[in-house]
Amino acid sequence: MNVLKILVAAVLLTLTSSVQAQLTKEQINERKELKKASKSELNEKASKVARKEAKKLKKDGWLTSPGALPIDKQLDKSYMMQMEYDEDMFPKYIMAEGMAIGENYDGAKLQAIELAKQNLAGQIQTEVTALVENSVDNAQLQANEAATVTKTISAAKNLISQQIGRTLPIVELYRTVKKTGNKEVLVRLAYNSKMAKAAAKQAMRAGLEQESDDLQKKLDEVMGW
Repeated sequence: MNVLKILVAAVLLTLTSSVQAQLTKEQINERKELKKASKSELNEKASKVARKEAKKLKKDGWLTSPGALPIDKQLDKSYMMQMEYDEDMFPKYIMAEGMAIGENYDGAKLQAIELAKQNLAGQIQTEVTALVENSVDNAQLQANEAATVTKTISAAKNLISQQIGRTLPIVELYRTVKKTGNKEVLVRLAYNSKMAKAAAKQAMRAGLEQESDDLQKKLDEVMGW
């Protein structure tokens, strides 16, 4: 059992070292300082910022459902999560909003969540595209290979959205539309960046099933999969 624990620890250490090796020592220190400063600043000022935004939202008619956290507390949580970093000093969460109107609260909420997931998928799609474009500059992919991958990415938004797993609802507000009495719901979701990477991986592999194994292997290398 002790030998197994040692082996597991060694593997984890190797993986962490591999990721951090992609960053310079200066970048790692900079991100650590940013993390420290961000948390300090948020602890001192976020509540004030949240109260100010909450006041504006309330003025615009937004409310919270019974039993939910007050608006300013929900916003506080959202700000804090946006400033969280993982052990490799990369943003821990990506955030997305969705807003929808429906005849009833539950229907509008489901639509808003779906729109937020589409927003998340769009962000993931953009990130993958940027990595592919960068790979051409670094000669990791040929221009024709990158074109094939980019085309697949463009068509992969719905696939990525379907692969998105458990999201964290951070903000959930609603208001009544005066003219119709319909409910308008606003949600803000947080999604773990590692899970986002996994969703992109599954979607891209599904989209490239007809392509050569060589191209798929190159994409795995570019994406660090």
